[in-house]
Amino acid sequence: MHILSAEHMTKVHGDRVLFEDLTIHMSQGDKIGFVAPNGSGKSTIIHMLTGKEQSDQRDFRLYINPDIRVGYLPQQEDIDESKTILDYIFSNPLPEIQAMRMYREARQNDDAELLSEAVQAMDASRGWDIESRIEEILTKLLVPDPQRLMGTLSGGQVKRVLLSRLLIDDPDLLILDEPTNHLDVEMIDWLENYLAQPSKTLFMVTHDRYFLEDVCTQILELDQGKLYQYPGNYAYFLEKREERAVLQETTTTKARKLMKKELDWINRMPKARTTKNKARVDAFDDIRKEAQQDIYRQELVFNIRPHRMGSKILECHHVSKSYGDLHLIKDFSYKWKKGEKIGLVGKNGTGKSTFIKMLTGEIAPDSGKIVTGENTRFGYFRQEERLPETDIPMIDVIRSVADHLPLKNGGSLSAEQLMERFLFPRPRHRVRYSLLSGGEKRRLQLLRVLMTNPNFLILDEPANDLDILTLNTLEEFLMEFEGCILLASHDRYMTDKIVDHLFILDGAGNVQDFNGSYNDYLSRDQSPAAPQNQVQPRSAENEYELRKKIRSVENQIQKLESKKTDIENRFQETNITPEQIKEWNIELDKVKDDIAAKESEWEASVEALES
Repeated sequence: MHILSAEHMTKVHGDRVLFEDLTIHMSQGDKIGFVAPNGSGKSTIIHMLTGKEQSDQRDFRLYINPDIRVGYLPQQEDIDESKTILDYIFSNPLPEIQAMRMYREARQNDDAELLSEAVQAMDASRGWDIESRIEEILTKLLVPDPQRLMGTLSGGQVKRVLLSRLLIDDPDLLILDEPTNHLDVEMIDWLENYLAQPSKTLFMVTHDRYFLEDVCTQILELDQGKLYQYPGNYAYFLEKREERAVLQETTTTKARKLMKKELDWINRMPKARTTKNKARVDAFDDIRKEAQQDIYRQELVFNIRPHRMGSKILECHHVSKSYGDLHLIKDFSYKWKKGEKIGLVGKNGTGKSTFIKMLTGEIAPDSGKIVTGENTRFGYFRQEERLPETDIPMIDVIRSVADHLPLKNGGSLSAEQLMERFLFPRPRHRVRYSLLSGGEKRRLQLLRVLMTNPNFLILDEPANDLDILTLNTLEEFLMEFEGCILLASHDRYMTDKIVDHLFILDGAGNVQDFNGSYNDYLSRDQSPAAPQNQVQPRSAENEYELRKKIRSVENQIQKLESKKTDIENRFQETNITPEQIKEWNIELDKVKDDIAAKESEWEASVEALES
């Protein structure tokens, strides 16, 4: 069934055309993931699909099937802070939802008279049919006490309330703008399975690559003002997008050569007026446009040389931190090693931000001590931090930190070059900061942190509000980064790609050092009795988990192989001591054992999947 069409979508900002004459069609059951760089018009297109914004093209047409209901989850929403959570969640006028509201309110207030009336309303509206679904949604998303005022909630709690309301309303078409922001990984995993149901129809903007891989059946890409459609999941999109980029690069190279010939001809014969020559002049503009296209092919090597680290990097000795009866960290000890990349994992409220702030010295532990090495230089990218609004060009925002970064070969990378590598084209460097999108401002804040040239990066939810192209670039940077990394992120894809092991906070003060990926941790958490490397035979229920497990183990093997090569290369150095040789041999044997264990795990997973 055809449910939505938007035709002749055009948007112009000043003299810049974001996109022109675009068309989107949707049918029942479509699950579309919408990807595009920050600042290219993603939010504008969503606003057009929801009727909140008009096209700059007069013949714009928006059709929504009158027999369906559309639900929209924005990234941010103005809320009435004086309303209760109950008011927001059960604001839909449908009889069964209003009956459920009355029923919950009567139970909350222990009102026998209201409860009797609510039960009758539930019977009349068949509200009992949706009771279990509503309870599941509120429980899985950890919605606070329904009597609390919206103004008392954190940003993450507000997002969960709004998402709960949308899922409870159960619209025919869900339009979601970054639905996983502010959700912990267990919530994301539940939401992924919920939305993957065949009955759901989705149009979704998300940076969560596992979501795009496991939920979406179609990827829609906005690139340089044009829409490209990929009938498949994220892996299919990557494959076909690369083919398109190679083809486009070949075409563009030919166009550049042809443009030079045409330019020479025009300069020689500027007064040509024959029909044939005039046609050739007219065609020149088309050739020029094709030749000047930007090709987003991220084959980047950063080669940045961070500040030298000393033998002592960061040490925690019996560190504890509590707030009243809430014990967040209890008797934690650890010594960081050079080049360690650690993921910080835990549900919302388990103390991840507190842990980070203790490491950086913003708050003091209740007991124990934290020792920072003399040469350790932190680069801290905060989850909520925003730059003060300013009207200066974005390049000056970066230059206010530094003009250049040192490279390993003795050269340097300029602020302009780093901005280009993080997808800020040079012609836009003089654009005023106040005119940037939210995602672009967050990307600029990330670059300010990188321009300090730290040797210990602490990243608190860096994936929020960043587009996939930027995330790919950031991940390439982090994989090459030779310093230490502490990554606190609900982005499972990024975490699995970057970190070597995990610190898991359980909310009761315990910090577990877990040698595995995010998906390993989730699988173990769901089946605690099963040995970590034991894989159960395939069933309809666990095939999905098996595929994720295989992908995760492959990534871990690749990281371990790279680590093995790095260790082997150390033996080629001159002036190495016998103590170093002994230490490196022990380290090399450990890595080889880890590779063998992971290969066995991979083989068992593949056999289970194929059985």
